[in-house]
Amino acid sequence: MAGNAVGLGNFLRFPVQAANNGGGTFMIPYFISFILLGIPLMWLEWGIGRHGGRFGHGTIPGMFDKLWRNPAAKYIGVLGIVMPLVVFVYYTVIVGWLLGFSFFSLTGGYFGLDSVEEVRGYLSSLQNIHDTSIHGGWVGFLFYGITILMIGFVLSRGISGGIEKLALYGMPILFAFAFILMIRVLTLPATAVGSPSEGLAFIWTPDLAALGNARVWLAAMGQMFFTLSLGMGTIHTYSSFLSEEDDITLTGLATASTNEFAEVVLGGTIAIPAAVTFFGVSGLAAISGTFDLGIVAMAVVFQSLPGPEMLGRAIGFMWFFLLFIAGITSSVALASPAMAFMQEEFGFRRKNVARGLVVIALLLGLANVWWLAGGFLDEWDYWAGTFGLVVFAFIEIWIIRLAFGMDNFWEELHHGADLRVPGFFLFVLKWISPAFITGLLLWWGWTEALPRVMMDGFPAEQHATRWGSRLLIVAMLIVGVLLIRRAWQNPNRGLGAPVRPATAREVR
Repeated sequence: MAGNAVGLGNFLRFPVQAANNGGGTFMIPYFISFILLGIPLMWLEWGIGRHGGRFGHGTIPGMFDKLWRNPAAKYIGVLGIVMPLVVFVYYTVIVGWLLGFSFFSLTGGYFGLDSVEEVRGYLSSLQNIHDTSIHGGWVGFLFYGITILMIGFVLSRGISGGIEKLALYGMPILFAFAFILMIRVLTLPATAVGSPSEGLAFIWTPDLAALGNARVWLAAMGQMFFTLSLGMGTIHTYSSFLSEEDDITLTGLATASTNEFAEVVLGGTIAIPAAVTFFGVSGLAAISGTFDLGIVAMAVVFQSLPGPEMLGRAIGFMWFFLLFIAGITSSVALASPAMAFMQEEFGFRRKNVARGLVVIALLLGLANVWWLAGGFLDEWDYWAGTFGLVVFAFIEIWIIRLAFGMDNFWEELHHGADLRVPGFFLFVLKWISPAFITGLLLWWGWTEALPRVMMDGFPAEQHATRWGSRLLIVAMLIVGVLLIRRAWQNPNRGLGAPVRPATAREVR
């Protein structure tokens, strides 16, 4: 499960969110969200997944249907299939760019472009299918295609033959590269504009006056959900393969802790301290866009490192390939709910579902690339990768709270557990987490909803593309609802799907 939780959110998204939301100011709601939402909801999703697996369900529609005996429950569960699929598509587009930068680090493709503006243009040419100035337009999409085919191969191999082997080899490489990079960044000499210690001070020095901004709290909570893969349906799918004898309390805590170590200790001490060292704290504010910090600024940093150019290339490769591995492992997890749904509810074979998913991802990924400049990908990231996760968590916690019963869930959580969760967390799950999520959504609705929906602050020429991206998400949700309806009407539903006894389960 660490391969699912540890991903781009730790090394690419977290530094950007921290930089955009005040550094140390962001860390306060971030850690509050971890204690009051991250850990409790991690246990909640592990428990829901294992409970659903007992009835042969590996995805949210079936799980919600068992938790809440209401005809609407299974349709609400469409969020647990479509939202991770949306994130999967744009996520793998980004992973493809990272594969490209891994390659260009080794070849020295961007070396010699020693300013943020020049590297930004280099990245833009890779991202923009219409820009033929450097890469010929289709090179970025080519790397995306390679990435999708790799993911499709892993998915087609199943749990033990694909996903587990990917984590077995990928995660040690990821952590080894991360430790090397962290040590190199922390030992950088100070420059005229900054130092690694100033970068760390930026992360850990809060501005308490900024804590009244709802955007900072929503960003912190969204980051917590994204980085722990909460509200995505992926944890539910993976945990549905566990038996009642498996300890989900200890496993859930270990997964959350591993993720936080990767994010705060490793991710938090690479990109921001490195950028502050060479650009200063004031310069960081100018380069803290979605990809400016983790890709553009770091590419400039690698060229500025003391020593021969080949050392800078090697360090650059380690950084971008680390991000690529993190992205691949998480992408496989994001695709798992859709894979499991089509296998279990319609009886399709895994390899056929994997092939179909590759085709769909290529088409939707092309839309993200084609209309990138119009804000297509940004809209998907906001509505599916941030807001959608919070809404899904809001729904699942209230279903447990009102329909299934939190005391019943608490008993489910401790089946086979060696670790007894303190009763404080039962109180948190019953009262604090639901109130926290509900209050924050109401706060967002009061202060941020209308401006965001009406696209205040976005260029007028982007409005049509952004509305189109939103409508495509709605269309995908409608298709998902229709598939759920078809599955539940099918008299042969579940035939040919993997058998899931309560003690052990396997997929084809």
